[in-house]
Amino acid sequence: MACFLVPATEAIITTFAAKAVKSHEAKAEEQTKVKALGEDKLPLSKKITRLSGFLWGGSGLLAFEHLWHGEIEPFFPFLTAAKDPSQMAEAFHEMATTGTTMAVAVTAFWAVLTIVSDKILKRRPQADKKLGESTV
Repeated sequence: MACFLVPATEAIITTFAAKAVKSHEAKAEEQTKVKALGEDKLPLSKKITRLSGFLWGGSGLLAFEHLWHGEIEPFFPFLTAAKDPSQMAEAFHEMATTGTTMAVAVTAFWAVLTIVSDKILKRRPQADKKLGESTV
């Protein structure tokens, strides 16, 4: 019924956080006049933007699915469950269980993806060495 609202709320928060981090990074780069991060590392703002993209995409697909099944209406109160207090209690329970689980799962997937991509980017210069060259 309303499980998509939890990841959508997290997406809103991460979108604002990415914009704030990006402006902070721009100020820090402007003050130092040099690139603060190495070429082999993604800035934090890009990482957070990826998370918000995952969350926006997932919650958008879920909202479409709920619209398709008639659980969302184009007029107030938008959620069909909001018309009856007993159904709204069920919607809050779904948000607390399913919605939170989905938001945590997407965030965990993003964290693993970010860690793996950081490790790959750190390892990349070593992979460019010629075959037979000693690492000692």
